[in-house]
Amino acid sequence: MNSPGKSLDHENPDQGSRPKAASSPLTPSFDGALEQFKHNTSPIPHQRVHSTRASTIKQQQRPPRPQPRRKLTAAVEDSPARKLQRISSLAPDEIVTNHLHQPSSPSIQKRKEIKDAPETPRTKKLRRTSAGYAPPSKYSHLVNKLTDSLAPNLICLFVGLNPGIRTATTGHAYNHPSNLFWKLLHKSGCTPRLCRAEEDGDMPRLYDLGLTNIVGRPTKNGGELSKAEMDAGVAELEAKVASQTPEAVAIVGKSIWESIWRVRHGANIEKDQFRYGWQEDSERMGAVAGPGDIRPGARVFVATTTSGLAAGMRPHEKEEVWRKLGEWVEKRRRERTDKEERLTE
Repeated sequence: MNSPGKSLDHENPDQGSRPKAASSPLTPSFDGALEQFKHNTSPIPHQRVHSTRASTIKQQQRPPRPQPRRKLTAAVEDSPARKLQRISSLAPDEIVTNHLHQPSSPSIQKRKEIKDAPETPRTKKLRRTSAGYAPPSKYSHLVNKLTDSLAPNLICLFVGLNPGIRTATTGHAYNHPSNLFWKLLHKSGCTPRLCRAEEDGDMPRLYDLGLTNIVGRPTKNGGELSKAEMDAGVAELEAKVASQTPEAVAIVGKSIWESIWRVRHGANIEKDQFRYGWQEDSERMGAVAGPGDIRPGARVFVATTTSGLAAGMRPHEKEEVWRKLGEWVEKRRRERTDKEERLTE
């Protein structure tokens, strides 16, 4: 007999069905629940079944994605190998034709358009660009009327780069309206009043100040000079300082001191080695150590350029650098005046 509480009906296991669970849903037996778990192949509700085989077939049937075409850079397209390949594929007459009718680069075409354009304020400004180095023949038609303003035992000798066009034609130093030399000379205290460029020849007599340049030939701007000719002027500058024996030499511009440094040390000055103002005592100029003639040379002060074309520093920054020189010049001028007064008493 079957025990009470047990189901008497069972399905045929050969038909692939599973045994029924206990009749009482509240107290199912452990064995019945385990058998139900084993034979339950229906998916859990809301659970997505993935077919690996179907996904693989779908991916194989999908056409490959086209890769984006990489753009060749100008350097690759214009490489010597590619140029040779293109030329070798052309006929001789085609090579001549392509060479003669090859278009110019955009920059060359733009310069030609600016050159051929009618005169307007805009084109005039665009043409006013630095042309780089200019040989001496470019300004050989100019008569350079500028001369040095020198005298023995000056307080300070100012060394400029080279005369500009207006300075050379008029014969007066720093004579361009945009040049700040005379203004900085006065604001710094080197001169008690604002002097004019026409007074350059009187500077030694009036204020014990001298003027000279490292390069003698005139140009439109300093960019038209070469480093070689600037370096060549260092020896002559040293000779001037040694013969005139000023107390100090003021270098008016960074590029001039870079040239002097290059000649003295045989290498370019490093960024951390350059500074405006007074230089080391070992950098004195015009020193003489001959038998019976020993001169320590002049102290060196590197000032900013006064050219109106240079925009590296603001006016107040230039004035701060020049003021340090002016304070020393004022002090030495007072000391000289006091000494002369004592001698005349």
